[in-house]
This record gives sequence, C-alpha cells and structure tokens, in this order.
Amino acid sequence: MNIEQFESMLGEKGITLSSRQLEQFEIYYETLVEWNEKMNLTAITEKKDVYLKHFYDSITAGFYYDFTKTFHLCDVGAGAGFPSIPLKIVFPQIKVTIVDSLNKRISFLNHLANVLKLENVQFIHDRAETFGVNPHYRESFDVVTARAVARMSVLSELCLPLVKVGGHFIAMKAAHAKEELEAGQKAITTLGGKLENVFTFTLPMEESERNILVIKKEKQTLKKYPRKPGTPGKMPIE
Repeated sequence: MNIEQFESMLGEKGITLSSRQLEQFEIYYETLVEWNEKMNLTAITEKKDVYLKHFYDSITAGFYYDFTKTFHLCDVGAGAGFPSIPLKIVFPQIKVTIVDSLNKRISFLNHLANVLKLENVQFIHDRAETFGVNPHYRESFDVVTARAVARMSVLSELCLPLVKVGGHFIAMKAAHAKEELEAGQKAITTLGGKLENVFTFTLPMEESERNILVIKKEKQTLKKYPRKPGTPGKMPIE
C-alpha cells in the first residue's frame, strides 16, 4: 500500500487526512524504521507493508466505532504504538494512555510523541495485571483497545478491568476470532462485559481476515481480577 492508496482508501471510508496528518505518518514510518535497527519493535519494515499492516490496519477500528467523539483510550500492550497512535493521528481529540511491559518500547513511544508533536498522550511502563489493580487507572477508561496475540480469555482479563462501566473494550483480531470468542465467553461475562458487535472484513490487497470485537462493560469487575502477573496467561478463565 503506497501513500496515495492509503489516503484514497481511507477517503472511501469517510476519513480525510490533512497534509499535516500525512506528514505525521511519514515521520512515524521513518522513526519506526530508525529505532527498529536498535531494538526489535516490528518484523514488518517495508514501507508498503507498514502502511497496510500497521497504519491502515490500526485505523480500521475507526470504521466500526465512533472515534470522532472526545474520550480517554487505553491501549494495552501497544508495542510500537498500534493501534492507538495511528488512531490518535487521525482523531487528534482523543486522549491516549499506553501501557506496555517493556521500558525500551516506552522510550520509543516518548520519542515518537515528541517528533509527532502529539498532545494528551501518556506512556506507562507496567504490566497490564498490576496496572489493572491500580486504583488510579482501574475502571477509568472510556475505551480500551488491544491488537494483541493473546487469546480472548486472557486479553479480556487484562483489558476489561480498565474499562469504566458503560465503556467499551475493542479487541482487534486476525482469523479464528469466532472460536476465540466461544472459548472466551465465560471470561467476558465474569469480568463484567457483554459482546456487543463482531465486525469481520478483509484487509485490502493481501485479503487476509480481520475481526473487530466490541465488548460493552455492563457491570464492575470483581476485585480479584486481574490476577497476579502471568496468571491470566497460565490459567485463563474458561
């Protein structure tokens, strides 16, 4: 996906990018590649692939959920900033908090925010399990996103405790989301969530399956969740 295709395909979805926003994506790409030589941020470094598989793919959440409102988003395990930083560039009014367990990724994100001149962003070095029991952050976010490889049963325990009642958890998944949902249904319910929507589509050009799962937080999460670091992954709620 070249820049012109990126711009026109977003345009088809009703998203018009300014020259400044296009410049921010270019700076993002250059910064990502430069830092990737020093630390492992992504295996995807070809420009056309970064634009499709990282930038465009991240923004697809905005096709199915209203990001034009002003709200506070928490991105769990965002790595090099996906999906929240591309969403922040496109929808600059949202406030973004990223939590990631690797300090070097936080260093990259701080640098990235400076070069992109982003406002209302914060990056916190912590594990999702300990972040989720911190009273300052617990159940304080309107939207929590994760574009992570963990199964839904695990991901729900890391993300739903952070969502305020009435807010949403948006999980971005590749193939096999339906099977994951079935296995993760108990976890979602136990943690106070209810599946609101599943959107399935194919990423253009490579035609690979993508799923966006929108889960509404209906009631408070029990105090015992999330459990200690590592426990959700080893003993998922199933």
